Parts: sequence; structure tokens; C-alpha cells
Amino acid sequence: MFGNRALFGYRNMPDHRKVRRFKTLISAKQRLILPLIKFRGAWGRLSVYICSNMRSKSSLYWTCQLGGWLFYGLTMVFFAFIFENKTNNILYPRIAITILIGLAFTHLLRELIVRLKLRPPIQVQKWWLLIITVLSIIILFNLANSALVEWLKMYDPKIKVSVEKRFLYNLILDSPLVLVWFSAYYIWHYVDLGSKTEIQKARLESLVKELELKTIKSHINPHFIFNALNSIRALVDENPERARTAITELSNILRSSMQAEKMETVPFERELNIVKDYLALEYIRFEDRLQVEYDIDEDTLDQPVPPMMLQTLVENAIKHGIGKQKGGGLIRVISDYRNDQHELIVQNSGHLDENGNSDGFGINSTRNRLKLLFGGKASFEIRNTEQNMVEAVVKMPVQELHS
Repeated sequence: MFGNRALFGYRNMPDHRKVRRFKTLISAKQRLILPLIKFRGAWGRLSVYICSNMRSKSSLYWTCQLGGWLFYGLTMVFFAFIFENKTNNILYPRIAITILIGLAFTHLLRELIVRLKLRPPIQVQKWWLLIITVLSIIILFNLANSALVEWLKMYDPKIKVSVEKRFLYNLILDSPLVLVWFSAYYIWHYVDLGSKTEIQKARLESLVKELELKTIKSHINPHFIFNALNSIRALVDENPERARTAITELSNILRSSMQAEKMETVPFERELNIVKDYLALEYIRFEDRLQVEYDIDEDTLDQPVPPMMLQTLVENAIKHGIGKQKGGGLIRVISDYRNDQHELIVQNSGHLDENGNSDGFGINSTRNRLKLLFGGKASFEIRNTEQNMVEAVVKMPVQELHS
């Protein structure tokens, strides 16, 4: 009854409601099905990666396994020729038996090591289990070898010995084969473990470096944005054209700060244009109290620099230098090559308080970014000069640019 009512209601429903209801059902199905499809696709890619990785490791193992035992066989044949045993009809079949039994029992040893989780690194408590496993395989290997030789009568009847003595001889002569195999297997896994650890360590360091850089670059001074917006608001009625230009300058700065998270370095020319926009906005607030000079070597414009670093230094000079002086002062930006390094200098009127503003965010962020990007090849220093000026000096390695 309820089903008939629902069907009757749907048939008498207006067309636009039918369409809306149909779209709702489709979107609901998509919300249910699309995650399953994405999960299936991700699981499929993961499965393919795991399978291919396992196949590559398995093929490498069998290549080494077969190659190692074949090398042993060829070595024994070589020594047989050296000692003139060419006509010995027993030696070569016994070498073949040793190789086949060796393949079987060393593979069994590998399976036991894997299943018992005895691959490196293993816990100290499991060393006794590993020793027992290896010794057991050695005994079984030599016991099987002796029994098979006895069963197939692959010995010289003139010098026939008992099975017990043959087992003892094999235990002394052939046990080193298993021990060498085990040593090579364990050494390979230790080397592989070490290389994986180094790769993981390098990836972790890269990730930490990336996170540190993002943390440093994501810091935008909210006071600057607040002051810029107030200055623009004051210009809206007095000078609408200048207000529009100021809005463009502010948007350029904000866009650059957002893009800075995606890049480790940018051309110096781009960074310089951002600083010019920033100083143009600050000029609205300081007016004639702010003087700006640029001394730029044009050859340095293509050199890569950390994004927003120069702007941070200029902002620091405005905040701690010009902003604290009633009569304002001068900001000078210098870029040049000196001693095979790209040298950036930001000078401002004022005096550096050694206990006050030498460890602020701008200073620390500049030091940290230079260290992360260039290591010990870059340097940063802030100091007082004789002309009642403070200068921040950044030295970076010159980068060879390929056109």
C-alpha cells in the first residue's frame, strides 16, 4: 500500500520536482560510489606497487641463489680439471647433488628466517632461535647429502666408508657452504636495512626542512595589513586613484606571500618589485618622513633569493628604525657582487639596540632560511655603522644561471 502511494505521488509530481528529486538521487549515489571507486583505484595502485616490489626482490633473490650455487659448481669443476680428475665419473654427479641439496636447504633456511621473523634487525632474545635454526639446517643438509650419495651408490667401492663417517666428513667439508650462504644473506639484509634507514632519514630531514620553511614563510605581519588598510581607507575620499594603486600594491604583496609557500627561491627582481610595492604603501603612512634609495647592480636581478626575505628585512627596518624616530629616516637597499657572493644590504636610519631588536622574528627567520637553503655557504649579519645607520647584510653563493 505504501509503495503504491509513493509511486502514485511520484507520477503526479510536477516535472521540475521530478528533475530535482532525480538529481538528488544521482548525487547521493555519487557520494556513495565515488569514494569506493577512489578507494579501489588507490588500493589497486598500492597492490601493483607491492606486487612489483615483491617480484623484483624475489627475482633478485633467485638470481643470487642460482648464481651463487652455480659459481660453486664451476669452481669445483675448475679445481677438478686442475688436479686432473677429468675421468672421474663420481665427482661431477656428486657436485650436482650438493648443488641441488644446497639450493633446497638454503631456500628452506630463508623461509624459516622469514616466517620466524629472524631477519635483521632481530631482538637479542631471538638470537638463540636463529643459531638453532642455522645449525639444524646444516645437520639436515649434510645428512641428506650423505644419505643420497649412499642410496645412489655414488662412491668408489674400493674406499667405501660407512654412512656415519661420510656424514662426519660432509659435516666438516660442506658445512662452510651453508655458513657462507647465511653470512652473505645476513650481510645483504644489513646493508639493505642501512640504505633504507639512510633514505628514510634523508626523506625525514627533507620533510622537516620543508615544514620549517613553510612555517617561516607563512608568517605575515598582521599590523602591516591593518596599517595598509587604514591608509587606503583614508585615501578613498582624498585620492581615489592613489587608493586604487595602493590596493593593487597590497594585492601584489599578499599574492607573493601566498606563492612563497610553493617556492624555495625566486628571482631577485621579483622580490625587489614586492619591496617597492611595500615601501610605496608605507610611504602613504609616513609621507615625507620616509626616504627610499636603491643601489642595485642589474646583473644581480636574475639571482635566486628566498621569497619574502628582503621584504622581511625592510619591514624590520621600518618597524625598529624609521617607526621609532620622530623625523623618520632613510631606507637604502643595495644589491651587488662581492668576493664571488651575492650581497644584499638593507640600511636604515637609527641605532641597533644589542639587547632589544637583534633577535626578533625577522632576524631569526632570515638566519633559519639561509641555513636551511644554503647551509654554511650563506651568512647574515646586522650591525651599526658609523653614519648613524643600521645595516642588515646577507651574503649568498652566486648561482650559475643557464639560459
